[in-house]
Amino acid sequence: MFIKQLYTGCLSEAAYYIESEGEAVVIDPLRDIEEYIQLARERKAEIKYIFETHFHADFVSGHLDLAKKTKAPIIYGPQTVTNFPVHIAKDEEIFKLGEVTIKLLHTPGHTIESSCYLLKDEHGKDVALFSGDTLFVGDVGRPDLSSGDLSSGELASIMYDTIQNKILPLADDIIVYPAHGAGSSCGKNIGPNTYSTIGKEKKSNYALQLQSKEEFIKAVTEGLNVAPKYFSINAQINKEGYDSLESIKANGLTPLTIKEFKNKINTDVIILDTRPADTFIKGFVPDSIFIGLEGRFAEWAGSLLPFNKPFLLITEKGKEEETIIRLARVGFSKMEGYLKGGFEAWKKAGETIDLIIDVEADELAMDIPYDNNLLVIDVRRETEFAEGHIKNAINLPLDEMTDIVKLAVFENNHNLYVHCNGGYRSVIAASLMKRQGIHNLRNITGGWQKIQEVPTIKVVKDASVLN
Repeated sequence: MFIKQLYTGCLSEAAYYIESEGEAVVIDPLRDIEEYIQLARERKAEIKYIFETHFHADFVSGHLDLAKKTKAPIIYGPQTVTNFPVHIAKDEEIFKLGEVTIKLLHTPGHTIESSCYLLKDEHGKDVALFSGDTLFVGDVGRPDLSSGDLSSGELASIMYDTIQNKILPLADDIIVYPAHGAGSSCGKNIGPNTYSTIGKEKKSNYALQLQSKEEFIKAVTEGLNVAPKYFSINAQINKEGYDSLESIKANGLTPLTIKEFKNKINTDVIILDTRPADTFIKGFVPDSIFIGLEGRFAEWAGSLLPFNKPFLLITEKGKEEETIIRLARVGFSKMEGYLKGGFEAWKKAGETIDLIIDVEADELAMDIPYDNNLLVIDVRRETEFAEGHIKNAINLPLDEMTDIVKLAVFENNHNLYVHCNGGYRSVIAASLMKRQGIHNLRNITGGWQKIQEVPTIKVVKDASVLN
């Protein structure tokens, strides 16, 4: 038996490859399937099944492309409805894989079709639970995502029954392999490890403790952050189907001359620049939106960019394909090409450029007492802001900055200082503000991490939010 966890950090997502006697299964594959194909090829194995734990909301699965490539059937749990051919398994249906078996456990709660896969060795002993978004390390899947007409309370009630009847009876030594780790928005507070055991979760996971159904529902539904806007779109794509990744790459990998690029700019397009933040601020094509590959790129792209508009890409040399793949992972498909030669070609041609002024936290400290038009814009989440922020700062979380009304409050005479925690989100925010015609702004280098080091900047907390 061979098990490999294939973890993608920027999405906090884990796919799994399981193999026995030359037969393999892939669980929850990402959109770019080549890694699974290559792994099976290297190990001289055949992919026999593609298991899906549920309709994912945070990424577009590679199930359709992988099925087309391998001819393996796609397996979902009970109550699944799709627009493409799948095998809808019964609860506790057994799948043979070489010398081992895999039992599907229907575990609704996160979504109505959610299922786990219980791996048994050649002796029939339970070895591992591939728990999808049902059970995480220290958490369970949030019950407030789209699943028909059921409310979050109704799904949480169903999840309580799932925990009691399907998870808690399992043996303590079973390894738990969830679909997500820390940073994912599919849970409330997922732990830092990417695997655990049933025994450890029984001891430490708040959702597995002895409690009434009412107490459980309250515990799993309170304190949830708002789900990213693209979640419902991705869930729909996973349910209805999509264009192949190869066709998306074929369009997106079209090199555009400066003339061709400029002609397309005159249409209703998004210019997306994925270079590093410290490179972008020194110069960029006007009206570009920055989302750098070095951060949680796909997640921010899905949260901030429209799905119905075409994209023009500006990347570092050699990063064009990576950009397209990572956009496709969260459902974007309308990439129309990239600027040939990148920003340097644009600059050398003498085209108009824009930039963002970067200032140290020390300079902000000197300006605060003397500039009556100075406004500090803190784009961190509300909870981050509550834990500590500059006195009189305005909290405008990055994921709310697509709301033009919220940006319209700034006047031409305002001197805006923008920051986040470390500098990545604030550059995204600054690019969005520039695109709306707000140019009198500065990005604070190093963000909140550096601001805290300056003793003359007055910092306050918001106890009401923390409580």
